[in-house]
Amino acid sequence: MQFENIKYKSDCKYFRGHIPCNPHKTKGYHCEDCPDYCQEQGKILIIKLGAIGDVIRTTPLLEKFRLEYPGYSIWWLTLTPEVVPSTVEKVLKFGPEALLVLQATEFDLLINLDKDDYACALTNMTKADRKIGYTLINGKPAPIDSASRDKFITGLFDDVNQSNKKNYMEEIFEIMGWKFKGQEYVIEFDESAEWDIQSKGKKIIGLNTGCGARWTSRLWKDDYWVELIRKIQSEGFYPLLLGGPQEDDKNRFYAEQTGAEYLGYFPLPVFISLMNQCDVIVSAVTMGMHIAIALRKQLVLMNNIFNPNEFELYGRGEIVMPQKECTCFFSPKCKNNEYFCLDSLTPDMMMDAVKRRIDALG
Repeated sequence: MQFENIKYKSDCKYFRGHIPCNPHKTKGYHCEDCPDYCQEQGKILIIKLGAIGDVIRTTPLLEKFRLEYPGYSIWWLTLTPEVVPSTVEKVLKFGPEALLVLQATEFDLLINLDKDDYACALTNMTKADRKIGYTLINGKPAPIDSASRDKFITGLFDDVNQSNKKNYMEEIFEIMGWKFKGQEYVIEFDESAEWDIQSKGKKIIGLNTGCGARWTSRLWKDDYWVELIRKIQSEGFYPLLLGGPQEDDKNRFYAEQTGAEYLGYFPLPVFISLMNQCDVIVSAVTMGMHIAIALRKQLVLMNNIFNPNEFELYGRGEIVMPQKECTCFFSPKCKNNEYFCLDSLTPDMMMDAVKRRIDALG
């Protein structure tokens, strides 16, 4: 045989089988004398499919996993593999191909942080020595153990959710039996992108104007965005409009009305790079909010329908709430026939918060 003297070590956590491993690609090592060889101690599977922002805000767990499970390979099943850090040994995109791989693999630990039926069913079906989070019992999602029960309960009853004082990170760390100690989000993006933003040295205020087509209950009206942009300009700062395809028309309108810069919408890694150019970011509760937190930006967060205790801003932001009570807790559409609470969250309130975040930059 031509290559019978070439050895490989499939028990190494970096070994991939179908393609060269990272130590070989980056340093040219072969298995026989590879100084990066790390015998795999076991496999951990994280199931976090959900929205992009939810995937990003689960990444603080990775630092703790590396401390508690050195030598273990981490696998992550998700709908959005592009936001899972490259330090994760195997990232699988949810689909039939990934399910075949999981059926043929045994894990030492499985963590499912999604309560969707299919994520819980997969938890039930996948072989693992220990399982944490949520599973499927009699066709319905259920907590696996007492540690995951509290988070499960807050998803069942609005009044319980509203009374909760813990942020999301505290909750998922407790599910693991750990204490959250300020571990940061982890995010990667296209650092090769070059931007020609005509700010002329002014502080750049990124305005993430959307909230998704489904969640109109948290949509600030156009007149307020236009007024805020003009206030930002009059204070000597530079507004930069941000958004995806759903926000394209409205961002073009805001740019026409105010002269604010709008560069268009981009693939996610490039969009993250654009957000990284900002000094302060203004956003509703969206994917953009989580990207801002991950990039460690100063953040002004507009919130009405969610429990504000849910959000960990790491001391780099503030939450601005309407002056009138929101009566549509966790509802996609406003149900109040008397008033829309976000109309009482004024551009002046947001501008004051922006100035405080600028001051916090030092």
